[in-house]
Amino acid sequence: MKHFNTRNFVLLALLVAVLVVLGYVNIPQPAGLSITFNMIPVAIAAIALGPAGGAVIGGAFGLISFLQCFGICGFSGMGAALLGVNPFLCFVQRFIPRLLDGLLLGFAYRFLARRANPYAACPVTGFLAAFLNTLFFMTSLVWLFGGTEYMQNSMAGRGMLAYIVAAVGVNGVVEMIVSTVLTGAVGSALIKAKLIRPAA
Repeated sequence: MKHFNTRNFVLLALLVAVLVVLGYVNIPQPAGLSITFNMIPVAIAAIALGPAGGAVIGGAFGLISFLQCFGICGFSGMGAALLGVNPFLCFVQRFIPRLLDGLLLGFAYRFLARRANPYAACPVTGFLAAFLNTLFFMTSLVWLFGGTEYMQNSMAGRGMLAYIVAAVGVNGVVEMIVSTVLTGAVGSALIKAKLIRPAA
């Protein structure tokens, strides 16, 4: 946190604002999940500010995701249903995966940027942002709520693996492609403009 100066706090504030805007542009899917691009600001924070910045914006993503269960900053039908089942576990399931995603992305970018081309590390970080977000979110969903009536109805007699594949098949691929391209472009632009250090 010693490297956090006024410019970095302004960047964090801007990324939180982007998160709020993106919270309203989720694309609902039949399985109750949505295509979301909120992992992109998390990846940008991880690139620009390292693990600490990634964790802060990842945590903000998690809080916004939880607020959507109440219809704030968008709405999540699945979140509202899980909130009715267990509010505490709903918060854990919405918040912890996104916080962990941001933290690990910061370490991943740092590792890749020091051992390879930092420009190549940006799109890889974007891909990991979407991949880890999906992995952590679905794992926590099944682990915390897999035995509930809501999840059993959603699974409709399918096994856990079949449900996960069906639920994230489309949105997971779309999120990974978009996050890879946009994070690569924005991260590279920030490096070229010398607004961030190549191996932040």
